[in-house]
Amino acid sequence: MSQVRQVGLLAAGCQPWNKDVCAANGDRFAYCATLAIYIYQLDHRYNEFKLHAIMSEHKKTITAISWCPHNPDLFASGSTDNLVIIWNVAEQKVIAKLDNTKGIPASLSWCWNVGDAVAFVSHRGPLFVWTISGPDSGVTVHKEAHSFLSDICIFRWHTQKKGKIVFGHIDGSLSIFQPGNKSQKHVLRPESLEGTDEEDPVTALEWDPLSTDYLLVANLHFGIRLLDSESLYCITTFNFPSAAASVQCLAWVPSAPGMFVTGDSQVGVLRVWNVSKTTPIENFKLKKTGFHCLHVLNSPPRKKFSTQSPTKNHHTSSTSEAVPPPTLTQNQAFSLPPGHAVCCFLDGGVGLYDMGAKKWDFLRDLGHVETIFDCKFKPDDPNLLATASFDGTIKVWDINTLTAVYTSPGNEGVIYSLSWAPGDLNCIAGATSRNGAFIWDIKRGKMVQRFNEHGKNGIFCVAWSHKDSKRIATCSGDGFCIIRTVDGKVLHKYKHPAAVFGCDWSQNNKDMIATGCEDKNVRVYYVATSSDQPLKVFSGHTAKVFHVKWSPLSEGILCSGSDDGSVRIWDYTQDACINILSGHTAPVRGLMWNTEIPYLLVSGSWDYTIKVWDTREGTCLDTVYDHGADVYGLTCHPRRPFTMASCSRDSTVRLWSLTPLITPLQINILADRSWEEIIGNTDHAIEQGTPPLLCGKVSRDIKHEIEKLTGNPRAKKLRWFSECLSPPGGSDNLWNLVAVIRGQDDSLLPQNYCKGIMHLKHLIKFRTSEAQELTTVKMSKFGGGIGVPTKEERLREAADIHLRLGQIQRYCELMVGLGEPPRALRWELGRVQGSKPVVPDAGGGSGTLGTPIADAGACSSTGVAAGAGGSSRVEQSTGAVTTICRGFTSPAGTSARAEPSAPAAGTAWIPAGPDGAAVPTVRAGTCS
Repeated sequence: MSQVRQVGLLAAGCQPWNKDVCAANGDRFAYCATLAIYIYQLDHRYNEFKLHAIMSEHKKTITAISWCPHNPDLFASGSTDNLVIIWNVAEQKVIAKLDNTKGIPASLSWCWNVGDAVAFVSHRGPLFVWTISGPDSGVTVHKEAHSFLSDICIFRWHTQKKGKIVFGHIDGSLSIFQPGNKSQKHVLRPESLEGTDEEDPVTALEWDPLSTDYLLVANLHFGIRLLDSESLYCITTFNFPSAAASVQCLAWVPSAPGMFVTGDSQVGVLRVWNVSKTTPIENFKLKKTGFHCLHVLNSPPRKKFSTQSPTKNHHTSSTSEAVPPPTLTQNQAFSLPPGHAVCCFLDGGVGLYDMGAKKWDFLRDLGHVETIFDCKFKPDDPNLLATASFDGTIKVWDINTLTAVYTSPGNEGVIYSLSWAPGDLNCIAGATSRNGAFIWDIKRGKMVQRFNEHGKNGIFCVAWSHKDSKRIATCSGDGFCIIRTVDGKVLHKYKHPAAVFGCDWSQNNKDMIATGCEDKNVRVYYVATSSDQPLKVFSGHTAKVFHVKWSPLSEGILCSGSDDGSVRIWDYTQDACINILSGHTAPVRGLMWNTEIPYLLVSGSWDYTIKVWDTREGTCLDTVYDHGADVYGLTCHPRRPFTMASCSRDSTVRLWSLTPLITPLQINILADRSWEEIIGNTDHAIEQGTPPLLCGKVSRDIKHEIEKLTGNPRAKKLRWFSECLSPPGGSDNLWNLVAVIRGQDDSLLPQNYCKGIMHLKHLIKFRTSEAQELTTVKMSKFGGGIGVPTKEERLREAADIHLRLGQIQRYCELMVGLGEPPRALRWELGRVQGSKPVVPDAGGGSGTLGTPIADAGACSSTGVAAGAGGSSRVEQSTGAVTTICRGFTSPAGTSARAEPSAPAAGTAWIPAGPDGAAVPTVRAGTCS
């Protein structure tokens, strides 16, 4: 098992190139980046969807994915290299491949009538059916689905009628095939297109799950229609609030018959519809960018906690007019459907939206959708990590929240490399495939300088000197490594015999730079002279050299990674290769020296692995297999030297902790051993057999600060080394809590304290303040337009917070103010001669109750924090609450179950259940 531990992951966004790139089945859903498929699965313990697998076997753009309707573990995907793959999701492995599909599988779907067959189609057809196993295994051509006159956008098998299938075309028409019936090709075009050559692509189509013939169709411009596929008749045309609105995707809501949702193409508006109304029931503006695709989950997670009773609606169906009860208006007849919509947007954003609660369960914005080639921590603010991608953008991430905080303008072609400006300049240099190099000012959000000396040749690496902030180096396919000033003045043009892929400035000599070349050699140049010839040329690799890295601790030592699969260690002072690290089975790309342990080197490869090396003996200390594709970039955290980041063709960025590799050093720190056993010099540390010693700037700074302290500095020493050795996010929060427990003044806590785990006394204050803001803030703060929270929604959210905190009186006041007193009284609240009203768990489970946490005010007793142990019922005939309290534990830990022989005054008894024991029934008055 790997010692290197993954401590964070930045998942990719959803690709906007192809249609069927989002799918769901049961308690799983999936979406595609360009080369990787992300599978999320419901964790039933927490009722949360968590990333289950990243599958990245495809080498070319994924075109479509489809879940097997008969087996939730089987999954199919197609790609532009004429490849279809069948996956076992549970085992996360490929079980079958079809290599030559005779055309790109632009759209793909499991056959509903056959358990082990997948159908796929190119843009003009024909439809191929691949039977994966059995006596009829192989690929056949559908007898009728071929020779189309317009490109196919999308197709869908009918879920009930065997063999029935519909195709949507670019020209806006449909083609419908059913065994035993006449084929219907290019029918049901929108009325506005009849007799014209104009196109209005079919963007989405889904069979009505409750009908054998009805079909919901969306055209990009014409809108949505409900069609009868047998009579070829349009039943309903749905109307949008604005003529500018257009539909990009749609999906039926499984939990609410007759309801469906659509996503707009221009702006991220999710609209909820019922087939019996021609206008939307509800509109939610979720994002500024338009939808790309969506899917409503069949099995939405259960609500963890709710202050609202479920509202059932029995008045809708898919195929008949809904008749509202007489007491309701037309709009009141339709409640929002329970369900979670997987939403994918044109900017790559992916989220899971709870339609009932009108909130995101999660939203991942601004994710890369392509291979990530490089990643670097910001030198003066290492909480920020920059990434460069094939998708033409650089993104800057906050690694504590794992969210993107800046993104470059884009349209740069492929960005192969990036380099932060030294100090606090807040600029990034980027290297592109076709647009030269640039400097991006992240605060101003624009490009402030461009370098075009390489012409249209791709630039593979850019390096901003951190010893001389005025110098930037680039290397290119044109064979030149160019050194220039930030204002564009060229200082040197070092000519190589072939393409130059990597360059790196020495961290010990500001005038020395190394390069890696396609001619298999490593070169070292001295830029302080006018000579354009290298000082040294190192030969030995048997294939092109892609990257070079100088050691930050050992002067004159550098490493190189090559397509021959090896990493070589070179000593500039000896003019020799001093070690060869062999173990990768494919070209080496990423290289990173640790900034505290001088012999610790990390490499990433096209063999999908990360390897950690001891360069003294040339041994591999650990191999990490978590990335599912080529590993390109590696970077070390400037202030936490044993935290590193990696990026890959699987479109992820991952954070790792190397601390398990230096366990003896951790023990020495915890045991308060002498400095000689913790910190040493580089020459001693690189001697074979020497236990790990810290030799970098971070450890020296800690020692310097500790030696300035008076008294017993052990607590400070532990905290500072804890922050040095631990990954970001957790250690700061831990030490803040330690400070609170030890009585530190609250004013000394950092501003970001409230974003982590808080002490109970702070949590109650913070959440109470949050609830107060929800009840008092003006509507203008929430902006305007569709989808913003209403006053009633904000008050319910505030009431929910008060209920969680045990602030029962305030909860009751808000619910009564909303005109819902029965809901305010639907569980244990009462006034029975000083007895304690008990707050049950919302789920109605069984367990124990906590300690008193708030005064209930008008309820004249103390609220008790809920565990999982209460259940209750509401008797609305008298306006009172009848409560059944099952087996809870009192704050003192003694049993709170009273004996039947001694009931309290005003208390009735009823059987508790199968065990026959009796429990009190508390009759409460109103609580207003």
